[in-house]
This record gives sequence, C-alpha cells and structure tokens, in this order.
Amino acid sequence: MFDTLSDRLGGVFDRLRGRGALNESEVRAAMREVRIALLEADVALPVAREFVDGVTEQAIGRQVLKSVTPGQQVVKIVNDALVAMLGAEASALNVDGTAPNVVMMVGLQGSGKTTTTAKIAKRLTEKNRKKVLMASLDVNRPAAQEQLAILGEQTGVATLPIVAGQQPVEIARRALQAAKLQGYDVLMLDTAGRLHVDQQLMEEMKAVADIATPEEILLVVDALTGQDAVNVAQNFSEQIPLTGTVLTRMDGDARGGAALSMRAVTGTPIKLIGTGEKIDALEEFHPERVAGRILGMGDVVGLVERAAETVEKDEAEAFAKKMAKGQFDLNDLRTQLSQMQRMGGLGALAGMLPGMKKAQAAMAASNMDDKVLVHMDAIIGSMTKVERTKPGLLNAKRKRRVAMGSGTTVQEVNKLLKMHQEMATAMKRIRKMGGIRGLMKMFGGGAIPEGGPGDGGAMPPGGMPGLPGIPGQGIPPGLDKLFRR
Repeated sequence: MFDTLSDRLGGVFDRLRGRGALNESEVRAAMREVRIALLEADVALPVAREFVDGVTEQAIGRQVLKSVTPGQQVVKIVNDALVAMLGAEASALNVDGTAPNVVMMVGLQGSGKTTTTAKIAKRLTEKNRKKVLMASLDVNRPAAQEQLAILGEQTGVATLPIVAGQQPVEIARRALQAAKLQGYDVLMLDTAGRLHVDQQLMEEMKAVADIATPEEILLVVDALTGQDAVNVAQNFSEQIPLTGTVLTRMDGDARGGAALSMRAVTGTPIKLIGTGEKIDALEEFHPERVAGRILGMGDVVGLVERAAETVEKDEAEAFAKKMAKGQFDLNDLRTQLSQMQRMGGLGALAGMLPGMKKAQAAMAASNMDDKVLVHMDAIIGSMTKVERTKPGLLNAKRKRRVAMGSGTTVQEVNKLLKMHQEMATAMKRIRKMGGIRGLMKMFGGGAIPEGGPGDGGAMPPGGMPGLPGIPGQGIPPGLDKLFRR
C-alpha cells in the first residue's frame, strides 16, 4: 500500500537531502511536487492543499533554511504533518463500557461490511477476550444473513438465529435483548448497504441507531474506490454520527489517497484496515507507523508485533536454547524461512524495514518474489535428516541429488549452504559476546528482560522472535545478498 506515493515522495526528498543548503524557491518547488504526488494518489484536493500549505509555511521558516541538515528537517516536517493528517495516534474500539457494547457497521454494498464484521468479531474474541454476538440486519441482499452465519461458524463467533420476514429494526431489537440475556460483551450489527447513498438507506441506519444506541458506528469503505471512497465517507458523516472508519482492501491500494483523506473529511479516526482476504487480515491503524512507511522509514514496531503474533512459542524457545549454545543447523534455517513466510514474505518484511525501499525495488527488477523462500524450503526438504543437522556432509554428489530432488540447480544449493554458513557464524559470534544481552550492551542498547536468548530462555518480543540475525534488523545475515544478486 502507498507504493506510488512513497516512490514519488522518496524521489523529491532524495533530491532535497543531496543539497547542503536550501533556499525558499527550492522548498516551494519541492512542495509543488509533493502536492502533485498527493493528488495523483487520490487525496482530496482541499486536503492536499491544506497539507502542502501547512508544510510549506513551516519548511520556509528561518530555522529550517539555516539548518545544518535542511533536507532532513523538511522530511521531519512532512512526517509530522502526515501523522497529524492521519490522526496523530491510534484509536482503539470503544468496547469496554457496560455490556453489551454495540458496534454498528455501515457502508455501501460491496465495501466488505459483512466480512469485516466477522474479522472484528474474531479480533475482539481472541485479542480482547470478549464474548461477541453478531447479527445481520441486511434483509435486502440475497443470502446476506446466511453469509454472516457461515463466517460465524468459521471464526467460532455466535450469530443471531435468522427469523424470516423480520425487518432491520425488529432484528436489532431482538439482537439487543439476546445480548443482554445471554451476557455478551459486544454486539456486532451488520447493517444493509446500497449501491449508492440514498435517503431510504440513511433513514434505516438512523432507526437502527435509535434502537441500539451503539458505542461505535463504523463506516466500512473500500480503499480501491479512491476518490469515490472520500465522497461516500462525506455523505455518511453528514447524516450519521460516525465514530470511526474501517478501510478494506488496503493491501491492493498502491495509491492510498482514501486513507490520507478520510480523517480530514469525516473528522473521525481510521480505526482498522483490512490487509487481505483471510479472516485474520485486519490491523489497527497507527498513523505514525503509516507515515513512516510512506516516507521510507519503515515500521519496525509493526514488524516486531507481527513476529510476536506469528511465532510459535515452542519453536522460539527451542531456537533460543540452541542459539545460546551457538548452534544453528539447516533445520533451524528452515524454521526461520517458514516464519518469514507466515509474516508475509520478503516483500512485506522489506516494506516494514527502514531503508529497505531500494531493496524492494531490486527484488521487483530481478523478478524475485516469495518463490525464493519456497525453493529454499524445497532444497532443505530434499536433504536427509543427517544432512540437515550436519551440512558438512554435502559433497558434490549429494548436492546434485538434492538439486534434482528439489527441482533446483547445484548453484542454488550452494547459495543456500553459504547463507546458512554465514548465519551459523553470526550465531557463534553472538554466543561469544554473551548472547543478545551482551551484544545489546556493546551497542548501548536498553535492558533486555530476564530469560532472553542469551540466557537460554524465550526470545523477548523486542528481539524479533523467530528471526535470527542482528537484533532489530529482522533480515537474517546472508539473506540480504539475495536482494542484491
């Protein structure tokens, strides 16, 4: 997401950083390019104009033009302005009040309301430990209520039984009564949509809201509709007291203008974003992290959180104990490659690491994708158990057998073995330095909780569980060479 905007802004700021001093005309010229980039990314014109005017006013200030690093100062001003435009800080769902807390989902047909309802319900059940009931109020779209019931079975979340012939307000009243009697913490109401905003739709929304008095009214908008998403948001916000927005299909939106405009248009925060078709592909929206990714600064915190969510605890503890002894065989490498795939693959990881934008471009230029991870896994899978634990046994004859068994070449087998050797060497060096704890002390890092990998315990959340290598870097030593091949 945001790839187009990120590339355009990256080019503008690279030119600014390359100059020792800036004058006002150069700053204004750069800001004109920023404005064009925002408009091309489908950011609403009034929002783009206000953003650029505010940044320009700060950027031509005396303290910036006289600064030792004016280019960096301008980037910081743009970053701060982006964060402010996106909402300053993350905004969690308000579901901790007196039960049942009602979350009402509104939006047009095709925006992903029903699927998003199930995604949020699953998230609240698993992460917030809430007892959730879902109810479909969509009596217009064929099989809409049945769709939510099926999603409820898939996610393990209860759904209100379907009663034929009931109207939305009646269903809302019955759902509220059921949630109260059965002790549910959260009631999710999936309302009906239309192909366009009309008065009948709005009257229905208002009637349901009057009955349910929801704590949250979330507008679900398809990010791929671009400028039209902003228009829809504006229409809804004028008639219904929205509390937040959920943007779906953000993984397919390379421009990102809808996200950048939504806060300014509705006056409410973006609370969640859909990042894929899978039922758990839903993330909290963190403005400062999104701004960092747009400007090529990465999202290391998000990467750590993703690692913590996907890592298997037993795997992490077993690996940490081996790492403490300086051990690292091909079984360990295979585990780490599998972990990278679960975290979204090479492209996703590169996009979340600072300074890795060029690495992503290099990967695209060389037609390199996550098949590399699959090929490496196939190579290791074609080895015997003994060969995986003792890679030194792999002579020329064995390498040819492994290459044939995995559908690869001997050169690719050699590359994998070389990468493993570099990673094993790195593990031994870290062991000699006293583990992760000793290495962090050498570089002036903060304290690491007891039980870190250097002590043979579980990998701490900040230490990138399941990803071997220099702490905080995320890409294993040796794997970076694949980006440059």
